[in-house]
Amino acid sequence: MKTSWRSASLTATAVAVLALTTACGQDGAPAASSQNVGATAPAAGLGDSASGSGTAAPAGTGNGYGADGQQGAAGTPKPAGRLAVVQNAKLGKTLTDSAGMTLYRFDQDTAEPSESNCDGPCATAWPPVPADDASAGAGVDKALLGEVTRTDGSKQLTIAGWPAYRFAKDTKAGDVNGQGKDGKWYALAPNGKKATLAGMPGLWVKKTELGDIVVDSNGMTVYRFLKDKAWPKSVSACTGACLEKWPAVAPVPPNDTKGVKKKGLMGFTRPDGTKQMTVNCWPIYTFSGDRVPGDTNGQGIGGTWYAVSPEGKPVGAPK
Repeated sequence: MKTSWRSASLTATAVAVLALTTACGQDGAPAASSQNVGATAPAAGLGDSASGSGTAAPAGTGNGYGADGQQGAAGTPKPAGRLAVVQNAKLGKTLTDSAGMTLYRFDQDTAEPSESNCDGPCATAWPPVPADDASAGAGVDKALLGEVTRTDGSKQLTIAGWPAYRFAKDTKAGDVNGQGKDGKWYALAPNGKKATLAGMPGLWVKKTELGDIVVDSNGMTVYRFLKDKAWPKSVSACTGACLEKWPAVAPVPPNDTKGVKKKGLMGFTRPDGTKQMTVNCWPIYTFSGDRVPGDTNGQGIGGTWYAVSPEGKPVGAPK
């Protein structure tokens, strides 16, 4: 979709990302030709994010948009009005519209440049927030407000480049029933990041019983797939149903990381046009079976999925 900005505040970050497009090395992980989604993994640890618990629903359920086959109210999207910041007990500061309805972001969208990849049934389950009358309330930086032109020509609100949505199953102010849906939908923080009580960087290093591993801003374990490739360019072997279990991590600006090796820290474009983050040029993912920060339920599944070290190596993988 064509992008239109109210602010150029993210230009410096974009330049920093381009500067990192250097040659990618390989750490010798075994290569393979077939896809392994970990279908034999235990089902334990999966929850229902529609309950408001903030946990991801089991892969393969619902219509793929978190609406479980139900559509939201038809008609013209409600105006955003004056945006506000609300303190959520589990998520920290979240962004809402003037009616107190939680705003969300979608991992399959991009912020640099702004692009929405939610149309059709997806946009029914996750109504785009109109940009026309949106304004910044207390705690909201108006410089981060922008807009993106959707395929139907309408203008959608963006926050720090990320297109903003509501969730059709949020029925009252303060609801966060969309949090963690399908491992791709997250409440927006006022700065455009995923809302998190921890307030941590997009990627950071956490000490666990597995050793030092990379986690996302919500503290969820990041994984590598041994069938992926990093040389001569990043290639993901996880597609289709695999991505339902192992959502691709969206690109994170290098200056929004802590403790992660900078070499090969960049995004790449998947065959379907979506963007994915890499560590040492290796594509990274989260696991839909991890319910809360610190879970490592995906470790070793299928002998091909492993947590990621700060250097981008698969922790505990066979030599």
